[in-house]
Amino acid sequence: MGSEEERAQLLTWPESDGGITGLSSSEVEEFLENGSALPPPRWWPRLAIWESRILWLLSGSSIAVSIFNYMLSFVTLVFCGHLGSLELAGASIANVGIQGLAYGIMLGMASAVQTVCGQAYGAKRYALMGVICQRAIVLHLGAAFILMFLYWFSGPILQAMGQSESIAEQGQVFARGLIPQIYAFALACPLQRFLQAQNIVNPLAFMSIGVCLLHVLLTWLAIYILDYGLLGASLTLSLSWWILAILNGAYIVLSPSCKETWTGLSAAAFRGIWPYFKLTAASAVMLCLEIWYYQGVVLITGLLSNPVIALDSMSICMNYLNWDLQFMLGLAAGASIRVSNELGAGNPQVAKLSVVVVNATGILITVVLCVIILIFQVGLSELFTSDAEVIEAVLDLIPLLTISVFLNAIQPILSGVAIGSGWQAVVAYVNLATYYIIGLPVGCVLGFKTSLGVAGIWWGMIIGVLLQTVTLIFLTIRTNWTAEVAKAAERVKATSVNEIIDP
Repeated sequence: MGSEEERAQLLTWPESDGGITGLSSSEVEEFLENGSALPPPRWWPRLAIWESRILWLLSGSSIAVSIFNYMLSFVTLVFCGHLGSLELAGASIANVGIQGLAYGIMLGMASAVQTVCGQAYGAKRYALMGVICQRAIVLHLGAAFILMFLYWFSGPILQAMGQSESIAEQGQVFARGLIPQIYAFALACPLQRFLQAQNIVNPLAFMSIGVCLLHVLLTWLAIYILDYGLLGASLTLSLSWWILAILNGAYIVLSPSCKETWTGLSAAAFRGIWPYFKLTAASAVMLCLEIWYYQGVVLITGLLSNPVIALDSMSICMNYLNWDLQFMLGLAAGASIRVSNELGAGNPQVAKLSVVVVNATGILITVVLCVIILIFQVGLSELFTSDAEVIEAVLDLIPLLTISVFLNAIQPILSGVAIGSGWQAVVAYVNLATYYIIGLPVGCVLGFKTSLGVAGIWWGMIIGVLLQTVTLIFLTIRTNWTAEVAKAAERVKATSVNEIIDP
């Protein structure tokens, strides 16, 4: 009875409702791949619930990590907005054009950790993971050193981009206070992806929430009590990121949860670096093209007439869009972990199930968020400013913000699936075409050649994101998940080094 036909006859779906709850991924894979028949219709909701339970154990904490990490910058900008419109414009342009660029590079590079460590964890090659993390930190620190010069000379750079002298001057003050933050990024981004890849997400969430609460207190002290102004706000943001990075590192070194995946510093991190670097570069390009697109939209807004009002209204709406995006990125991180783990474990059908469930979940959540934005649109504007002209400009953009939030139901999640599958190079080309060849030029034409202004630039962004989303859906539908399992095994093998002996 060794043939596939005979084996399939033995596989029947559980009769009782509770039968599926205790099944492992490999058992569900076996049913999906070799079962005597497709699951009965009544089992599809149960399969969705089974997958949702696992997904939310990962995504719930990943969402908290993503949102509260983003909240560090969000809180800082809220405080800067109460210093004055010019200070908010300067901080926003530095946050978008300088800090956003650096964070995009760091986050993009770190997604390679998520891919390779996630697949190595699924394949039970635990000892490889610590070396991959150290290798990533080496590359991140090198990138941080280069980016430091961008921060220091941010004033002339922002003026060269067309920003007014007053806005660029305030932006430089803010950016120079963020120089220590670059090195905190270089540590925290790989460390967090290393922990997420092995499903350690709850401790990360607690650390992010705790640091965010501390950051609110520190920023209030720096601005309202010590009167350190814009520079004090950015230095406080840098300090909070360093506290987060130190906590992440301490957990990895001291926690018994990482004893198999972190075996101490290793010289192997400096060897066999080229295969990993190629994936890192593709990862950085993929996410940077995506993140920089949003940053570029804000920078272009600063070139419109009345740039202070235009920048303030765009940056306020963009902050809420980014807030929603962080929520979806947390869900995408859970999807990325699920897909990479299942591909590494050789479960293509379960990986496919994960993709379907996470996208359905994202759409349901986004509908709720869109309703909230439309109901509380005035209050959301007043949180940042009391300027009536800025509030009116924000209200004009709210319908477009709602459309963008709805598109975020799918696009970031499919990007997370791409990271988990290792498709970064392909998606980089997609981002280049949809965002920069189509979306950005259309936005510029509508913004500068018509009366739409800021709304025209935003419409260009919507068109770019819509085209990218449709393309990613097409790529996902056409994916051969069995072939992706073979690619995952090959990727882990290519990233291995001779000194590592897996258990």
